Amino acid sequence: MTLSRRHLLASALAAGALPLLPARADAPKTLRVLVGFPPGGGSDAIARLLADKLKDTLGVPVVVENRPGAGGQIAAQALKGAPADGSTLFLTHDHTISILPQVVKNPGFDPARDFVAAGGFATFVNCLAVSPGTPAASFAEYVDWVRRQQGGKSAVGIPAPASTPEFLVRLLGQRYQLDLVAAPYRGSAPMIGDMLGNQIAAGIGSVQDFIENHRAGKLRVLAVLGGRRQAALPQVPTFAELGLPGFEDTPYYGFYAPAGTPEAVLARFAEALSRVVAQSQVREQLTAMGLTVGFMTPAQLAARERAYTAAWQRIIQDSGFKPQ
Repeated sequence: MTLSRRHLLASALAAGALPLLPARADAPKTLRVLVGFPPGGGSDAIARLLADKLKDTLGVPVVVENRPGAGGQIAAQALKGAPADGSTLFLTHDHTISILPQVVKNPGFDPARDFVAAGGFATFVNCLAVSPGTPAASFAEYVDWVRRQQGGKSAVGIPAPASTPEFLVRLLGQRYQLDLVAAPYRGSAPMIGDMLGNQIAAGIGSVQDFIENHRAGKLRVLAVLGGRRQAALPQVPTFAELGLPGFEDTPYYGFYAPAGTPEAVLARFAEALSRVVAQSQVREQLTAMGLTVGFMTPAQLAARERAYTAAWQRIIQDSGFKPQ
């Protein structure tokens, strides 16, 4: 490397930027990133942060396209119908890839057949939060409060039907002998809107969905899933600490492409994603959103997806849930 090139690289690194990946003749002129949830939610915020950084590394415009509805099902179907040339990717988490195909009879896509992993960037956990009008400062106080309601009945918001949060609602009701009713929404944003307005007493979603309102004192996160407390919420106990083990395996976030996308195109995107995730500013912002950041190659993301899917297959079967 010449002195001038070395100086340019050092300057770019010092500025928090990375040099563009070498251009390819077959590279897409624009990258479209599908998101299966509405603007304003955790997935949307993550997508827009990464899109802004990916455009600088890939050297092409990166456009976030929200296709909300059915827990990501609509966006997944759009990915299935997209050209397999690297111009369209799907940023999603475990629900759409690992859970939804097991709880919906005809989802309109088969992840194993229709998609291919393009790279992962984080894991996260779900949590239970209560509305400002719910008089509970701890999970034990929340359980006591529900028991004092008529018939021990209370609704709990969830961002999508037949999702990890819905199964958690079922298990919490069984474990504590409560009549908890899961109230499905079209994503976390409308659910949180109703929680802030005290239209619903509690909700279960990802940490990144609740973290900002928790910090602002508008909502209160009372318990998190996962095997350990979260760096973004060090004072909040895990469900395992509270006596509800079995949810230690953590969900994942990643990008998927249509099946048949050339390996060279996938490798180029994975390299760009690894560079973006390595930036300290990006890691700090994602961590502040409640994510545990760590780049996963396409092969590593695919392996994690298979393991998580198998774990949830057992949980779904044990719950007695029938695909709908």
